[in-house]
Amino acid sequence: MVEFLSFRDGESTQEPAVTVESFTGQSNATAVRIEPGDDARDLLPHLDRIALVEVNFPIFGDGRGYSAARILREAGYDGELRAVGDVLVDQIVAMRRCGFDSFRPDKPLDDAAVERALNRYADVYQRTIDGRSPVWAKRRPETQNG
Repeated sequence: MVEFLSFRDGESTQEPAVTVESFTGQSNATAVRIEPGDDARDLLPHLDRIALVEVNFPIFGDGRGYSAARILREAGYDGELRAVGDVLVDQIVAMRRCGFDSFRPDKPLDDAAVERALNRYADVYQRTIDGRSPVWAKRRPETQNG
């Protein structure tokens, strides 16, 4: 069973994460936790000192964390971006595409199910932060940037 999953090279950050409000008020924290009501854009001035951003998914149907991940990655954040909480195996691929690179689900995930989910589709249809070329761009390389 998978209790923690990381796609990062090297060690994952183990520092306890503080709230966004606490983080913006201190100068020594390097790990922050985004809750569903928090605005990830509050962290943009501090990206250079953040080693870990945990994004909490209190229920699997709450998609605000996907937006937070995309905002941070598009702003240039290259530290660890961890999905925590009610993370389901069928969400991992979409979360990876938004920029998450580690996962700590509340309930352990089945190893075989994770492997199947990650390898199910060879091609993607939308351009996202993960840099994979969408299938339409493979058919028409001249439209790669269009």
